[in-house]
Amino acid sequence: MDFEEDIKKSLSVLKAGGVILYPTDTIWGLGCDATNSAAVEKVFNIKTRNESKSLIILVNSIDMLERYVREMPQTAIELVSVSDSPLTIIYPEGKNLAAGVCNEDKSIGVRICSDPFCNELITRFRRPLVSTSANISGKTAPADFSEIDVALVSSVDYCVRYRQEDRRKASPSPVISIDKNGVLRILRK
Repeated sequence: MDFEEDIKKSLSVLKAGGVILYPTDTIWGLGCDATNSAAVEKVFNIKTRNESKSLIILVNSIDMLERYVREMPQTAIELVSVSDSPLTIIYPEGKNLAAGVCNEDKSIGVRICSDPFCNELITRFRRPLVSTSANISGKTAPADFSEIDVALVSSVDYCVRYRQEDRRKASPSPVISIDKNGVLRILRK
C-alpha cells in the first residue's frame, strides 16, 4: 500500500470518528480527531488511560496552532520558529478541542509536525490530530513499529502501513511548558 492510499484510508477513519495507529515525527502514535469527544474517549479506552491525563495534539502550522491555543506567548512563537527537531510545547490554555484533550488546568500540549505523512494528513483533514504514544498506559513507548503490542494494533480502526518497516529507533519529543508570562519549564528532555 502506498502513501496516498494510507492518507485516504486514515482520512476516512478520522472523519468517521475512528482511531488510527500512525507514524509521527517522533514515535508511532494513536490518533484521532482532536475536536471529536467520542473519538478521544476511544483513545483513552484503547490505552486504558485515566482521562485526567491530558493528550497532545499535532498541528501543521502556526496558523492552525492559533485556532486551538487561547494565548500564544511570544516566547513560544520564537521557540517554534528556531527548533530544528520535534518539540512539544504546553500552552496555558487550549480552545476549540474535545473534552479530555486539555489538562484539568486547561493547558494543552501541542507539536507543530513536520513529518511528511502527518503534515499531509493534517493538511487534508484541516483539524488537529490527537497524538499519544502507541502503548498501553504505563508501558514503555515503542521505538519503532515492531515494538507495538499486537493487541493495540488490532484495537484501532486503521493501522497505517507507511513506515512500518522503518527500524530507526525513535524517541518522544522534549516537552517544554510556557506560562502566560512566557516563563519556560523543561518537563522532558
